[in-house]
Amino acid sequence: MTEQTFASIWGLSYSDFEFLNRFGAKSQVMVACQLLYFRLHGRFLVGHSDLDPDVIAYVADQIGVVDDLTYSFSSDTARRQRTGILNFLGFRRASDQDRAKLQAWMIDHLGGRDLNLADWVERGYTRAIQMGVFVPSEKIMERLVRAARRDFREGYLIRAASRLSAETVTQLECALSDPLAITGFQRLKDDVGAATLDSVLLAAQKVSFVEALDLPLDLLGDVERGWVMRIARQVEGETASEMRRHTPERRLGLLAVYLMHRLSQLIDGLIDLLLEVVHRLGTRSRRKVIQGIAADIGAVHGKERLLVEIAMAALDHPEGRIEDVIFPIAGAAKLRAVIDEHRAKGTLDTRIQQTMRSSYASHYRRMLPPLLTALKFRSNNTMWRPILTALDQIVRFAAAGRRVVPEDSIPSGLIPAKWRNAVMGESGRVNVIALELCVLTQLRERIRAKEIWVDGADRYCNPDDDLPGDFAERRDAYYADLRLPQDSKSFVERVKADLEQELFLLNSTLPDNDKVRLRWGGENRISVTPLTPAPEPPGLAALKAEVARAWPMTGLLDVLKETALDTGFLNSFQTSASREALPPALRDQRLLLCLYGLGTNAGLKRVAAGSLEVSYDELLHIRRRYIDPASLKAACAQVANATLAIRNPEIWGTPGTTCAGDSTKFGAWDRNLMTERHARYGGRGVMIYWHVERQATCVYSQLKRCSSSEVAAMIEGVLRHCTDMEIQRQYVDSHGQSAVGFAFCHLLGFELAPRLKAIARQKLALPSTGMRAQLPNLLPILSGVVDWDEIERQYDEMVKYAAAMQHGTADPEVILRRFARSDVMHPTYKALAELGRAIKTIFLCRYLRSEAFRQEIHEGLNVVENWNSANSFVFFGKGGEIATNRVRDQETAAHALHLLQSSLVYMNTRMVQSVLRNPDVVARLSPEDYRGLSPLIYLHINTYGRFEVDLEKRIDFEPMAA
Repeated sequence: MTEQTFASIWGLSYSDFEFLNRFGAKSQVMVACQLLYFRLHGRFLVGHSDLDPDVIAYVADQIGVVDDLTYSFSSDTARRQRTGILNFLGFRRASDQDRAKLQAWMIDHLGGRDLNLADWVERGYTRAIQMGVFVPSEKIMERLVRAARRDFREGYLIRAASRLSAETVTQLECALSDPLAITGFQRLKDDVGAATLDSVLLAAQKVSFVEALDLPLDLLGDVERGWVMRIARQVEGETASEMRRHTPERRLGLLAVYLMHRLSQLIDGLIDLLLEVVHRLGTRSRRKVIQGIAADIGAVHGKERLLVEIAMAALDHPEGRIEDVIFPIAGAAKLRAVIDEHRAKGTLDTRIQQTMRSSYASHYRRMLPPLLTALKFRSNNTMWRPILTALDQIVRFAAAGRRVVPEDSIPSGLIPAKWRNAVMGESGRVNVIALELCVLTQLRERIRAKEIWVDGADRYCNPDDDLPGDFAERRDAYYADLRLPQDSKSFVERVKADLEQELFLLNSTLPDNDKVRLRWGGENRISVTPLTPAPEPPGLAALKAEVARAWPMTGLLDVLKETALDTGFLNSFQTSASREALPPALRDQRLLLCLYGLGTNAGLKRVAAGSLEVSYDELLHIRRRYIDPASLKAACAQVANATLAIRNPEIWGTPGTTCAGDSTKFGAWDRNLMTERHARYGGRGVMIYWHVERQATCVYSQLKRCSSSEVAAMIEGVLRHCTDMEIQRQYVDSHGQSAVGFAFCHLLGFELAPRLKAIARQKLALPSTGMRAQLPNLLPILSGVVDWDEIERQYDEMVKYAAAMQHGTADPEVILRRFARSDVMHPTYKALAELGRAIKTIFLCRYLRSEAFRQEIHEGLNVVENWNSANSFVFFGKGGEIATNRVRDQETAAHALHLLQSSLVYMNTRMVQSVLRNPDVVARLSPEDYRGLSPLIYLHINTYGRFEVDLEKRIDFEPMAA
């Protein structure tokens, strides 16, 4: 808040001073504060703590008196003063009629918006100010808000139920009466499952069923997505029997709204299955063919021995004649037989296509008719319309039972060159089965790049919907949010100037830099001396021992409980039901047990078995009604903010603006689309991507597939974290960077600082051709000139995509997938790649020039790696494997681990600061100790419980005998 804004809000007018003169000097400050606070918020202060001390001091300074700290807000005098304020401002006490009008206004203007209870209350008071009425109690306002929320919700559900046809009502009731049927209530809530033919057929049947219900989808346009998701969360948490207990209108309305929301998820799941099935069909066929080739080389007529003998003879007699050197080993007849055998088997691509066709025709082909019936493909690019035409023709060919068709019956240019031999027979006719497979492989690539999209999908929707629809009208605002100049030339000149400056600096300092050496020849032209590992400061071990002595064997559940009581993060968990019957204390106790069971992976059954006060069913009720990924994210942000707030700068240093991102692999059940085999780590599992600042506070986490882009995960964490931290520099490893990633990070206003594994092969881009001669010390690693003209031409489009990321109209991964490496012809991709080359070169110059900068990056990544190492300590249950196939439950487990580990960091921060109040402990610490200090320690933590042996206590077997 600027000084001018602060003064306009808390400044007193001449009429205010005249009013304050009616009161004694002792109470004038608080009366003035009450007056200004009511004018701003529509309600009065409850106590001194409701107002910032700086505000009170500012008001007191205007009046010229000192605030009376003994002022009583509940006295009769204070009540009379509040009445005087109301009269002075022209407000009256709200009557029943005023309250009814206020409630009706909230239904009309706030109903269906994604607002929490506090937002409704705040807007209710704002409306009361406009009406000139005073609602005397916040509890009264909350009752009005709850009534308005309930009335709007019930009215919306009744309106949805009234739009359903009699046939639709019958089908919905059948889904509830037989929840385990293929289109039953429970099966409609299930994930699509693994990428198998049965999963595709079942998912297509679900999509067709929901689409045939003819639900009033236009009603979703009347409410915000977040509000609909709350309805969906309630239905997700209820069983079929619980749904049947509602009144018919409410039951049908809930189920209809849920299915309208669920339809896009079902379509996305079906598309995911299609993409994964086609991908696996290709990879498995390729693996099978390569294995067959390897077996043939070793088994058929000793071809491997023959090849070795020919190679040795050729090397021994490089200038000899073939008939003198090769033919004695293998005659012309034998060599001709090898050639004929190779031609019979065909090229590698042809053999892979033949294997794919065999597998597809005998098994997977059955998925195509229901899939094309359920999904409606669209494209905004005329280049890919032939694929859509071919899909329609394939349906007609299948209906007619055609196995081959003339070439002129399919769109021209449809078949790529590598597929032509497989699709076109010797007679020149098109094989329909091979055509289907060819079209499906192309369809997969175009869907992933969003060149082809699907009606009704969410992630695979119209790509135009990913970009801000009002960009042309609000262009100035979008550029201002990104802090970018609107003139492309000024933007380019600024980047170009930075690039020139960094290149000149590196060129001038490199001769004196004994840590970096450049070499001519070969791929590895840069040699950087590795950093020397620093030993652990000796004082840290003593500090950890002091913490363990003060709080020995602290229970992890106690850590979670204390953090909850300190930060109030349990308020983030709200019931998905329409009302709450559990006493708050009992609810919070069960919530903590659930969070502990999920965050440690011990499970709710194991936690319930260890408690005499709660059953598994009671914990399961809390799990279904209160805990979801969104609530866990809010709780994690609350703990992170609390940790940042309690830190003592003298111990931990000033708050930074840097963060490190890295992923960790967790084993997981694999009958779902999230779990994949990891290419680097091996084994099947999922990835959790963490964003951890330099003092081990995790500000964001996300569950990702093993093959998903770490660049997109990095950008999402910087943009979506809900903490008070402002990230200006992001550390990542080699997998978290790319040229396009550098470009987007620069456009979004933060610096990407990777630890490059392949630093030896990096190249520096040039700002202009003539500058090469001015950089003699960098000649071995200089590459081409940046295409500044392309950046200028596509500048507005690049900013549009960056604005889409910043404002959340599309996920970073969706946008980055559109600029895949194979899509090199996209002009915006070219511009982003060129801008990324320039920004990456600026970073490389700093990285090579400054050892301190390299050390800073390494230290930042060491913090997130330390966080990763603690995962196995906290997430100890079931061998650290996420034992569920439901993707939502996998995400819940990841965020519960985040919450539990963040609570550990919060409590350790308090413990370390408490220990360091002891001057003797402080005296033993050196500056190196403070530099290596981390709150992520767990030597004093007991994750399982207490281990006590009482030799006097025996197990009583008498109750069992009785």
